[in-house]
Amino acid sequence: MYKGGCLCGAIKVELEGAIESIIHCHCSLCRKNSGTAYATNGFINTSEFRVIDPNNTLTTFEFKPGKCRHFCKTCGSPIYSSNEENPEKLRLRLGILDSDITERPMSHNFVSSKANWDDLDANLPRYHRFEPSRENVTQVNGSTSQDSQQ
Repeated sequence: MYKGGCLCGAIKVELEGAIESIIHCHCSLCRKNSGTAYATNGFINTSEFRVIDPNNTLTTFEFKPGKCRHFCKTCGSPIYSSNEENPEKLRLRLGILDSDITERPMSHNFVSSKANWDDLDANLPRYHRFEPSRENVTQVNGSTSQDSQQ
């Protein structure tokens, strides 16, 4: 079982099944929806997905007729997309999952629409924490932390 939730914790999700056709989508709609260079999405069976939302914070934006994006109205976290032409499937935003994912992405899609600053083949340094220029201890809500993110 996969479990996850939105940034503020108001919405929790559970998935009993597999994640199919995981892709990194670089289209302008996914970039705008995620606020990043691309969105990582996977298709799931609607019947195997459960949203736990006791305060009714899940809201919807219909960006094209019959195509909706579902997100937390408190923190703005994207949760999933639905398409009324295929109600058996949902497109889950994989960044909301807290569980390790066993399935792997199969492709980068719409790369001709990718952000001009995104270099898919970049040989950039990789760090376990912040880059060295931000490695100093920062003050967060009265306590010190090196793990905090902006």
